[in-house]
Amino acid sequence: MKKVLKKTIWIFLISFYLFQIEIVRAIVPYYYFPTIKNLQKQSLYIGKNAYQLLYFGQYEDSLNLAKLAVKINAKDEKLWLILAEAQIANKKYKNALNSLNKAEQINSSISEIYFAKSNVYLKISQQKKAKSALEKGIKIEPNNHKAIFQLGNILLMEKNYLEAIKLFDKSIKIKPDFWQAINNQGLAYFERNNINLAIKFFENAISIEENAEPLLALASCINIQDNKLAIQLAKKALAKDPKYVNYDYRKVQLWGEKLQASTEILLQNEQLKKNVILAKSKITESS
Repeated sequence: MKKVLKKTIWIFLISFYLFQIEIVRAIVPYYYFPTIKNLQKQSLYIGKNAYQLLYFGQYEDSLNLAKLAVKINAKDEKLWLILAEAQIANKKYKNALNSLNKAEQINSSISEIYFAKSNVYLKISQQKKAKSALEKGIKIEPNNHKAIFQLGNILLMEKNYLEAIKLFDKSIKIKPDFWQAINNQGLAYFERNNINLAIKFFENAISIEENAEPLLALASCINIQDNKLAIQLAKKALAKDPKYVNYDYRKVQLWGEKLQASTEILLQNEQLKKNVILAKSKITESS
């Protein structure tokens, strides 16, 4: 009888103890402390969302998310790159350069860092630094046709036409249907007074992509020898992209002084008067 009583008391005490533990668990909150891996995953997820918002033109929201991602994980160069892209979209160029410097400190072997830096330097009119950054990036990624093309564009701005042509040619060898590089070869040859070669490259560009730029450039080239065709090409160019009626816009597209002068003469033609007025009105409406 005593043994049975002792067992009953022990069972009661153990049950009471376990019950008290459950009460304590119910009262004391349970905190979850995320691991470093979980934090890194979360930051990458936020970074991807920031990049998607950037793609859809939601620049301010993208910037806020990118900042948050970097706060969570400041050791990932990809997140600094995304933040830099968001800062560029929001025209915060100095901040973007700081972010790209952070990315470079973490990993200096990523070509995109230098290509992005070049982009920023061009936006703040620092061509020498833009050129240097591109050259660093191309050393890491020598077959990036877009980067080679952009370096050629900087040489085009510097009026170093022969070297620009070489780079455009290199870019085309990597990507034969890269009509923009073919077109810009035409721009360079025109400024060197090699009109026949300019015509050839503009025609080649059009055969790949019937874009307004080579159409109008070709029209300007052939205006004297074939005015009728030049008018047709100019009308088609202005219908495709009215912005090319604007001198300053063409300048941004790296048209040289000689081609600009030739184009201004063409656009003054009476047969293009209505087309020019319509193109200018469309620019005004969209601005």
